This record gives sequence, C-alpha cells and structure tokens, in this order.
Amino acid sequence: MKESDLTTEPIAQNIIKLISNVCFSVFVFTVLIFTVIAVTYQPPDPWLESAPALTKLLTGTENATFKIDSSTLNTGEDIASSPISPPANSTGPVTEATIELSEEKIGNMTVNSSSVDCDDLKVVNCSDPRVLVAVQRFNLRVFKSIVFLEYETPVNGSKPDECDVSWRFRNKKEKSWRRYRDFRRFKFAFGENCTYKVFHTSGWHSGVNARRIRIKPRGGGSGGPKAARGGGGGGDPEINDTIPTLGSQTNFRRGKYLYYSRGGDYCKGMNQYMWSFLCGLGEAMYLNRTFVMDLSLCLSKSYSSKGEDEEGKDFRYYFDFEHLKESASIVEEGEFVRDWKKWNRSHKRKVPVRKVKTHKVSPLQLSKDKSTIIWRQFDAPEPENYWYRVCEGQASKYVERPWHTLWKSKRLMNIVSEISGKMDWDFDAVHVVRGEKAKEKKLWPHLDEDTWPDAILNKLRGLVQPWRNLYVATNEPFYNYFDKLRSQYKVHLLDDYSYLWGNNSEWYNETSLLNSGKPVEFDGYMRVAVDTEVFIRGKTRVETFNNLTMDCKDGINTC
Repeated sequence: MKESDLTTEPIAQNIIKLISNVCFSVFVFTVLIFTVIAVTYQPPDPWLESAPALTKLLTGTENATFKIDSSTLNTGEDIASSPISPPANSTGPVTEATIELSEEKIGNMTVNSSSVDCDDLKVVNCSDPRVLVAVQRFNLRVFKSIVFLEYETPVNGSKPDECDVSWRFRNKKEKSWRRYRDFRRFKFAFGENCTYKVFHTSGWHSGVNARRIRIKPRGGGSGGPKAARGGGGGGDPEINDTIPTLGSQTNFRRGKYLYYSRGGDYCKGMNQYMWSFLCGLGEAMYLNRTFVMDLSLCLSKSYSSKGEDEEGKDFRYYFDFEHLKESASIVEEGEFVRDWKKWNRSHKRKVPVRKVKTHKVSPLQLSKDKSTIIWRQFDAPEPENYWYRVCEGQASKYVERPWHTLWKSKRLMNIVSEISGKMDWDFDAVHVVRGEKAKEKKLWPHLDEDTWPDAILNKLRGLVQPWRNLYVATNEPFYNYFDKLRSQYKVHLLDDYSYLWGNNSEWYNETSLLNSGKPVEFDGYMRVAVDTEVFIRGKTRVETFNNLTMDCKDGINTC
C-alpha cells in the first residue's frame, strides 16, 4: 500500500504543476495581446471621418448649415452655452432700473419750472442729464435686441432741437463681452410738464458730432517695424493686438515652452486650422507651458479669389489676438526664436530642449519633463503630421481644447455690427447654399431647383412678413440672382456694404497697418464669417437644409 502511494503522489503533483503552468502561460499570452493592441491601436481620425462628435462641437444649432460648406465659422463665443462674463471692471447694462435711479438723483425732471409755456422752448440743452435719460428710455423701447452698456454726455447736433449721442452696446445674440459703438442724432420735443421727449432719431452713425476723435498712431517707442506689426493704432481704441514680448533674457530662461513646428495642417481649411491650433494650445495648458504660436497663416485656396493657397496671412485678420493673449499664455514665434538664439549665442550652457518627433508621444508622457522647450516636430507624411493627432485617443480625456480663448476678429465683428445697425437690428435672414453643392446632383439632387429665386420666394412667403428687411447670406456669386425677392422684401446682400472694407474704411486702414502698410484683401473666409454672424442676428432665420430643401446637409441618405 505504501509503495502504491509513493508511486502515485509524484504523478498527481506533476499534473497540478502542468495545469498551473498552462494557466500562467495563457495569462501571460493574454496580457501580451492586450499590450500589443494598446500600443498599436490608433483611434479613427475625427477630421477625415467627419465624426459626429466633432461636427456637434463645431456646429451650433443656430448655424448648422454653414459647416457643410467648408466654412466652419463657429468660434469660442458662438460655442459658449451662455453669455461669457464681462471683466470685473466693466460697467453693468443700462436698464429701466438704472434709469429710474438716475431720475431720482436728478430730482425734478421738468425742464423749465417758470411760467413760460413749453411751446416757447426751442433750444435743447444737450448737456442736461435729463436729455440723456430721455435718450436711454427711448433706446430701450425701440432697440430691444441690444444691450446698452455705456453712454457719453450728449453734444449739440446741427439744429437747436437736436443732440448727438454716443454709446457702447452689445447685441443680445453675441455671447462675448466685447463692446461696439454707435452714435446717432436725436430730435427732441417737450412732453407733459415740460419734460424732454425724443421726437425722432436718425440712422446708424448719424450723430457725427459725438463721434470719437481719431488719434493717429504715435511715432517712436517700439520703432517703425514693430509698430507696424503691433497694430491697434488709429482705429478701434478697444483693440490692442500688439505682439507681447518676453522682456529680459532672464525672463526667457525662466519660462517653460511648448513649440509646434509647422505640420501638414498648413494651407488646409480654417476648420482644420482651428481644430489643430486649439489642440496645441490645450496641450500647453495641460503641461502648464507657454505656447509658441506662428501668427502667419496660409489661407486655403477654397477661400482665395486667386484659386490658390495664399501664405503670409496674419492671424489677427481673422481672430481676436487681444482676447487670446489675455486668456492663455502665448508668445509669438519670431520673438521666441530670437530670444532663444540670443541666449545660446551668449551662454555656454544652451537652452535645454526635448525634441518630440511623433504625435504618439502623449502629453501625459511629457508632463514631468523639465526641459525649457518641448519641441514637437511634424515631419511624418500626412495625416501623421497633423497637429490635432496629439489630442487623439487617451489624450482627449485630459487635454481639453480651450474654445473660450478663440474669438473672431473684433475688426470683422465691427463690420457685422455696422451691417446690422444699418438695418436697425430689425431684420430677418435667409442662408442660401449653392456653389459646388448645387452642381453635385448625386449628393444633393434637389438643391439647385430648391434654391432658384422662385422657389425661395415661395418658401419665404410662409416664413417672413412682406417688406421686412431681409439679409441674404449666400455663396452665390451672381449679385442679381436674388432680384426677384425684391418684389416682396427689402433685400440686403453682403456686397451692398463693400464700402465697409473699401480703401476708405477703418477695416482697410487697420489691416494695412498689420501688413506693413500694404492693402489686405477681404477674402472668402472673411466674407463667410461676416455673412454668418449677420445671419445669426436675424429675428427670423431661414436655413437652406432645414427650410428651403429636403436634401440632407451632408449629402443623400445622411439625414
């Protein structure tokens, strides 16, 4: 019996060992498979595959039509779910409550307490605070789509019963805190108890005596070339898009920087530019580093009147550089490279640099790097050299694109405000997509027919009241294409306002300063940006793919 036990015991032990070895081998093999998958897996490209998540992020409910036309126009102020809070030092809006407080401070609102008949009062004292109260109350009643932020003391108009008044405002549909200026001429009468009453107001920018005094750019200081690059002089005083400097060499050396070299995104559409730029800026914020940015853009040929890519465009033509530098830590590439070279020339110990040659090195892997400069290089073939690849996969869970930093150019928005103001902010709008889509019958079989003038007019009759101001935002190049609509509506097109970017305009002068005195073309992207923002401000908005046609925005069978 003992012999039998001795012979069977080693066999049982061997079986147990064999089973445990097999289980361990399976476990190791499974771990190895998962490791290989984790290392080699690349998530779908959100840009090239038009992922719904990207489309939803870049597209607003008010303005979905424009995205499909390779005209991504939504920036941070459009994507915000609620109005962005103004700076702490800004003044609050003028409301009925603030007007009543002003009246309490003034006390007696009667102009003349003597026995003189009100009909004998012919001259308006424009500096009288009761005049301003009358204007404020009139504006609140008439311009309901406007938030009035600040008034200046009225000045004399061209006649004894007129005053010119200037104020700053914001449209209620704009979610940024930026302010715009209007100045109008008001004609006064006297109401009950000899109180001031606005009898009539003239149109947009009619109060020329209240217009701000233009200040010419001052010479000296930072020097000619830098002053030209700085901009901001002589135009809108609330625009300050001068290029920040790092200051001393010590300040440069103390900083930590994230530097992206130019990649495959260059000369792609503005859609892709924003998506990639905000990826880089988001990584810099995650790493707590200053982002080195190139202010020179390449305008895609899809926006160019020449039909070819145009290099050398300034970021500040299209975006609000002042807001960007206030919202994020950035340094302009030219300033940065000069300081970098200057340090290396004057010091034996060079600036520590880590070069990253692939987007597969994640931001998390760089989070503890002590190098002064992390230099991402994008030398691989497309699409491996797109900036936005850095923010794919796991990186998307901890690197957020800072949309709040990227707003449209205030210069373009001034044009938007002027067009809207010319219509007293009381207009409806229709967006008409034609162009290449109307020719592509396989994807949009009915679009061409549904956007003929007769078809548009039939649709509008049920949506827009006759003889309303109607703004037509469109990529249709033929100006007279919409003439048939003029039989029912007061039609406005972007080209009706071409003087706003003509060679006598503020926009022309200010952008020329940014371009070393050379004129800047009002290009295709600017046109669509302005068109879109005016469209958004319409009271009734008629969209191509929601109202004019049953074709799908992305082509047949994509609804």
